[in-house]
Amino acid sequence: MTDNPAFEARQLIRGAASASLATQAAGQPFVSLVTPAAAPDLTVLLLLSSLSEHTRQLQAEPRCALLFQGVAAEANPQTTPRVTLTGLAAPVPAGEAQPLKARFLARHPYAALYADFGDFALWRVTPGSAQLVGGFARAVRLRREALLPDAAVVATLAAAEAGIIDHVNADHAGAMAEIAAGLPGGGPKGGESGPWRLAAVDPDGAWLAQEERVLRLNFSAPVVDAGGVRDELIRAIRAVRPA
Repeated sequence: MTDNPAFEARQLIRGAASASLATQAAGQPFVSLVTPAAAPDLTVLLLLSSLSEHTRQLQAEPRCALLFQGVAAEANPQTTPRVTLTGLAAPVPAGEAQPLKARFLARHPYAALYADFGDFALWRVTPGSAQLVGGFARAVRLRREALLPDAAVVATLAAAEAGIIDHVNADHAGAMAEIAAGLPGGGPKGGESGPWRLAAVDPDGAWLAQEERVLRLNFSAPVVDAGGVRDELIRAIRAVRPA
């Protein structure tokens, strides 16, 4: 566990391709697999079908929990870093859905095949508290105010994000390919083509995408502005280039 457990917890939440969603009906717990995407403010976005049991349960009782898992350090699964996040789930109003759906699809581009089906809708889970387990017998509880990123930083990066992405993809596509090659899962893969591009940024990291392949670049520390994003991208490219 790092000396910044909130940052570590956010990294796990943002980086997870899937999570376990706990709901309940009449006191009976129910757990299902979902594919989350964390917005910059750490709101968890879910694309849910109205035909699913967990969706019907959330409609009746919005209190829920999500379990996000990293990768086990040893053979013992208890060494897996993980975060349990509690929160309240609600459908995203139609007037707010477009940019949040774009954020979700930046993380899960394959979902574009069914994202507009009539039974699917975008939901969001507003975070409450969390428990980070950094490995075997290494746990810390995090209050909401300690867990969430600074709201002013989130707003600053949101205003700068489009410009950052446009500049990087127009002028530094080669660097994105180099960074991607150094990330887990970023090696060559049969049938894939097209350039790697910067898809999204947040205070804790960035997403790189190539068609339906999406990789997480974790920053070394939370950033506060576009200059911080630039510094982290430079750090990442220096890490993969020969001295």
